[in-house]
Amino acid sequence: MNDGANLGDDTLYSGTVAAAVEGRFLGLPAVAVSLCVEPGSPRNFASAAGVAAQVVARMAKTPLQEPVILNINVPDLPDGALRGVKVTRLGSRHRADRVVRAKDPRGRNVYWVGSAGAGQDAGPGTDFHAVAEGYASVTPLHFDLTRHAALPSWSVG
Repeated sequence: MNDGANLGDDTLYSGTVAAAVEGRFLGLPAVAVSLCVEPGSPRNFASAAGVAAQVVARMAKTPLQEPVILNINVPDLPDGALRGVKVTRLGSRHRADRVVRAKDPRGRNVYWVGSAGAGQDAGPGTDFHAVAEGYASVTPLHFDLTRHAALPSWSVG
């Protein structure tokens, strides 16, 4: 279970989602589970584990039929405080904060990518909105990132 959200664009570089993708490539049903924590959050992993168990139990009764991965994000709320589970689509973020240059202990330059931006496409129906409203978000994912409409304009010959 990931200690931090994987909402919207996060899924493109998430190690948690990548592990689920690898499982799916091996022919296994796969889920990525993340607890949406903030600095100083109480880290209610038991609550997120409960949602994960619920989803896995449903998958045991009704297996995933297509190459899909379920991306689960759970707000950092105690057991009993979650409002439920919503099936959502990915939202998107504003750009991250600027890259910060610093020095490592040996005096070498290091660069920290700024904090993730706030939700940009975060309205009803998105993973961002569900989590903000106190619901766990379950987003079915597939991974053909091809922009099919652009294929003809890039054809050579």
